[in-house]
Amino acid sequence: MDKVCKVARILTLAQLLAAFSLTMLYFFRPEVYPTGWHYAYMLFYLGILPMLAYPLQPIVPKFKHKGREGQRTLAMIFAVVGYLLSALTCALTDATPDMWLVTLEYLISGVLILVFNKVFHLRASAHGCGTAGPIFLLMYFGLYIPSAIMAVLTVVAYVSSVKMKRHTYPQLIGGSLISVLLLAVLIPLFHIFGA
Repeated sequence: MDKVCKVARILTLAQLLAAFSLTMLYFFRPEVYPTGWHYAYMLFYLGILPMLAYPLQPIVPKFKHKGREGQRTLAMIFAVVGYLLSALTCALTDATPDMWLVTLEYLISGVLILVFNKVFHLRASAHGCGTAGPIFLLMYFGLYIPSAIMAVLTVVAYVSSVKMKRHTYPQLIGGSLISVLLLAVLIPLFHIFGA
């Protein structure tokens, strides 16, 4: 059972779900990206770059002796840097409104997770945030089957997170609400302003 818990948590890492979601959009909603380059930089900034925090944590002096908490903090920092770079690249290229929606969902969610965790010391789950956001983004784009697959994995991951004492249900729900409520604000704004 412990192995199932660990596998479920790995499969639902925010970076992997970002990569999966972006790839689903690339194949099934190609109008989201003007070119393959746009898909590639979003994949790098939202998926690959944040994932690099895990192998790099043991060699980054400030974080290498801080264990799981150091790994978690470094992952949040790498994620927000990736999200900022994605927004900057969107601004410098002919990014579509859909690309901006995805980028802002990740960027603002990432900043809010950092603020809740590091400023207010309310341990909102980045894992919860990083799983709920992609599920609802895919639903917004009409990709219900990939969204449903991610939702099932997420339920298993949430139970696993609690079982492994990584998070409590309130922390997971709090993190999830950040991304879901943000998306509920961003989508109407994009429609109102014709972005």
